[in-house]
Amino acid sequence: MTARQLSFDLPAIPALGRDDFYVSRSNAQAVALVEAWRNWPEGKLVIAGPHGAGKTHLAHVWAELSGARILRAADLHTSVLPDLATRALAVEDADAIAGENGGERALLHLHNMMQAERLPLLLTASLPPNRWSPVLADLASRLQAIPTAALQPPDDSLLAAVMMKLMSDRQLSPTPDTIPYLTRRIDRSFESAHRVVEALDRLSLETRRPINRVLAARVLDKTTP
Repeated sequence: MTARQLSFDLPAIPALGRDDFYVSRSNAQAVALVEAWRNWPEGKLVIAGPHGAGKTHLAHVWAELSGARILRAADLHTSVLPDLATRALAVEDADAIAGENGGERALLHLHNMMQAERLPLLLTASLPPNRWSPVLADLASRLQAIPTAALQPPDDSLLAAVMMKLMSDRQLSPTPDTIPYLTRRIDRSFESAHRVVEALDRLSLETRRPINRVLAARVLDKTTP
């Protein structure tokens, strides 16, 4: 058998605890608001940011602090609302329901029920609510009233920390100079960090070589347009 045939692409298991979340200028406001969740105006907050920015991680941090359950917006239906409006709740990818009549109505009713019960509600989304363009005017007005914590594009220190965490989640051990080498060369985006780490993991498995600058250079040659 070849090295390629013997490689196993095991799923990454992300660490989602508070101690695993790196705080920088790019996300400090969002982290502070999550930790001060008891002071949210009317008990609601939206965390908005690009893919890979840490929205899911922060939702889990908040769930640990508040005892909340976490639900994907795609799984939100009016039939399950009475069971949901009994404790703190985080709804992920909430902007994905914009334009879907059933999803919008479910989110509107959930919002009203959580407010009536004085239960905290956290929404995560790629975009702030003023860019969701929901069809239901009542939902749009309620969303506009919710404070938004924006996760900004990563600075160098956060980008390096994100890549280190992604590698740790995959149980990868890069040489000390690999992360600084990559940080100076990849696009300043969370998506780019995810893409490069995934490619490094794959190439390391296929070639059975350690993750170092040489392997990183090979990945960049393949992933850079």
